[in-house]
Amino acid sequence: MRRQRPEFRRPVRRRFSNVFWLTLCGLAVLMLIVLLSRESTQPRSRSVLSKSSYRHDKAMEGLNVTAEMLNPDSITRQLNDQISLAKAFVVIAKESNNLQFAWELSAQIRNSQILLSNAALRRTPLTLRESETAVRDMALLLFQAQQLHYDSSTMIMRLKARIQDLEEQMSSVTDKSNKYGQIAAEEVPKSLYCLGVRLTTEWFKKPDLQKKFSRNAQISMKLKDNDLYHFCVFSDNILATSVVINSTASNSLHPDRLVFHLVTDEVNYAAMKAWFTMNSFRGVTVDVQKFEDFTWLNASYVPVLKQLQDSETQSYYFSGSNDGGKTPIKFRNPKYLSMLNHLRFYIPEVFPSLKKLVFLDDDVVVQKDLSGLFAIDLKGNVNGAVETCMETFHRYHKYLNYSHPLIRSHFDPDACGWAFGMNVFDLVEWRKRNVTGIYHYWQEKNVDRTLWKLGTLPPGLLTFYGLTEPLDPSWHVLGLGYTNVDPHVIEKGAVLHFNGNSKPWLKIAMEKYKPLWEKYVDYSHPMLERCNFH
Repeated sequence: MRRQRPEFRRPVRRRFSNVFWLTLCGLAVLMLIVLLSRESTQPRSRSVLSKSSYRHDKAMEGLNVTAEMLNPDSITRQLNDQISLAKAFVVIAKESNNLQFAWELSAQIRNSQILLSNAALRRTPLTLRESETAVRDMALLLFQAQQLHYDSSTMIMRLKARIQDLEEQMSSVTDKSNKYGQIAAEEVPKSLYCLGVRLTTEWFKKPDLQKKFSRNAQISMKLKDNDLYHFCVFSDNILATSVVINSTASNSLHPDRLVFHLVTDEVNYAAMKAWFTMNSFRGVTVDVQKFEDFTWLNASYVPVLKQLQDSETQSYYFSGSNDGGKTPIKFRNPKYLSMLNHLRFYIPEVFPSLKKLVFLDDDVVVQKDLSGLFAIDLKGNVNGAVETCMETFHRYHKYLNYSHPLIRSHFDPDACGWAFGMNVFDLVEWRKRNVTGIYHYWQEKNVDRTLWKLGTLPPGLLTFYGLTEPLDPSWHVLGLGYTNVDPHVIEKGAVLHFNGNSKPWLKIAMEKYKPLWEKYVDYSHPMLERCNFH
């Protein structure tokens, strides 16, 4: 056969060789790229992993998580769960009066806690072998508790019933406490009663006292001298009135310029005269009157006296049988119908010659000079008083019945209230504005007790509405007879008021405030010693 020329032969071997070498070079380049990429990513991944592991370790350290706690089969965690549930069942058992079962649960709780404590001390986990008995015994008790229906729903129902029962008991105890506290506050201590009797006996046994009390011309002039500082106190409490005068005189820069006008009742009139005749108070002038001598004070003029003659009013205040006992006892206190309590609305009639006067309650103590009160400009108002609408005290809507249209249409419910007990009265403006007539109007409107219920403050708020000038709070500090008062406020106060049931002369007085009052009582006085004051 004829051979072809070389130029016409197919170059098979040469083509295969080129492809092979090209493929081999590509694989080499590819392997180089892979190796380079691995070297560049491996350190970074190691860094990320190490950082992630570090953060995880720190978190575990902060949470104080142990391997024992992470173990799903942990005996320690099982025991802790049992103890928590058992403690809840102990409470339920006691509420159900099952004291034996409660004791068994408590004993088993102690056993389990001892096991946990021992394991913690030796720093090794609890083993199933050493804790098997405790886990089994606790499980049996918990199963028994479930059989006794100590479950959540039963517990909720029992707790609700228990809460309701406790609320009823608390309400009953609160009512009794209020009643007994009110009775204690209204009762006259034996020592005070004794003092009144002994002083009355002294007055009638010793004509010298009566002669000494008889007014001379100089005293009569002082009682009408408007250049002096005039104070009035309406009270049947001899010792309390004495403390008011003694504390005022003791802290006065000019006690000889002080004039005290006392008004009491027929029963205590002789005793009051005897006491203030026997004792002197740094030159203070003291005058004693009884309201029974005021001829203008009669039922035709005074609404309170008219109400006292009403049988329904008497039943409300003195028997309390007309509403099934729904009205709180404090609203039924007969003292709120006492003329000594309402006489503050008739000051211009009681002292017709005076132009300016300071009214003081008998449960106050004075610890600053009060002459500055007479220099205060009332700016055309009648009453100077400390407002009480800050913090614990209230505004008009707390004292008055704003469901009544007469109250709602005349008075702002958010108007700031003020306090009786230390008041500066401009008697000239009082007479000009017929303030007593305003009081009469509102007192007659409240004959059915629908505008307000308690005391003389509500009618005072109505009577002096728009006629009251606010005084600096330091002039009159309230609350020493029922609540805690800031010591700094007490220190700065000019007049301290023991308003509330805990009067300083009673056994129920607040002990921490009693010394503020007692410092003005001379317990070495023969009369006080005979009546066992101490």
